[in-house]
Amino acid sequence: MTEHKVAVVTGASSGIGAATARRLAQDGFEVVVTARRTDRIEALAKEIAAAGGTARAYPLDVTDRAAVDAFAAEVGPVHVLVNNAGGAIGAESVEDGDPADWRAMYEVNVIGVLNVTQALLPALRATGDGTVLVLSSTAALAAYEGGGGYVAAKHAAHTIAATLRLELVGEPIRVIEIAPGMVRSEGFAVTRFRGDETKAAAVYAGVAEPLSSADVADTVSWAVTRPAHVNIDLLVVRPRAQAANHKVHREL
Repeated sequence: MTEHKVAVVTGASSGIGAATARRLAQDGFEVVVTARRTDRIEALAKEIAAAGGTARAYPLDVTDRAAVDAFAAEVGPVHVLVNNAGGAIGAESVEDGDPADWRAMYEVNVIGVLNVTQALLPALRATGDGTVLVLSSTAALAAYEGGGGYVAAKHAAHTIAATLRLELVGEPIRVIEIAPGMVRSEGFAVTRFRGDETKAAAVYAGVAEPLSSADVADTVSWAVTRPAHVNIDLLVVRPRAQAANHKVHREL
C-alpha cells in the first residue's frame, strides 16, 4: 500500500480484532484500536509501534452512542472501518433463553455496528475511498440449535451490511461483509459458556485445525486492500473441517 491510510478496528482488545489490527498495521495502515479494556488496547498499540507500525488506542464502548460520537469527532480521517466488536452469550434454546442475554447481544452486535458506522460515515465519505467492513458470522446466514439470540443478532448485522451497500451505491464507499465459521479465538467460547472452560473446549474437540484469529485477519486484509473499484460483498470463510454450521469433521 503506497498511500497512508487510517483503519479503525472495534473490539480490538483480543481475538480477531487484535489480530486484524496487527495485520493492517503490517499492511501500512495507521490503526486506531478501540475496545472497552483500556489496558489491552494500549498494550496492543505499543506492540504495533515496537514492530514498526503506527497505532493509536482509544477506549470505546460501541453501545454508548455519546461516546461513539465523541470518538468520531476526535479521530480525524478514516479510510477503513472494521466493525468487529461483538460476541455471543449463552447456548440456551429459544424457549429457555434469557431476554437480557438477547438484548445484550443485540446491543453490541447490531446497535454497536450501527452506532460506529453512522458516526464515521462522514469521515469515510470525505476520503473519497472509504470501506465499511462488518465482521458477521456464518450464524448470520443459517440458524442452529442453541444459537437463537446470537443468530438473530448476526442476521441483523448481515442485513445492515446488505442494506447499506444498496443505499451507498454510487458513492465512494464500499461495504464488505466477512462471515467466519469456526474460529478458535481468545475468549469467544469461554464468554459464550459463561466462563466454563470445559464447555468452551468441547466446541473444538477433535477438530484438527479450526480457523485462527490470524486466518480471519488475513481475510480482512485481503478484502480491504483490493483496488477501490472491487467490492467483496460477502466472503464466507470456514476451516476445511467445517462444511456447514451443523457439519463438522471431528477426529475423536
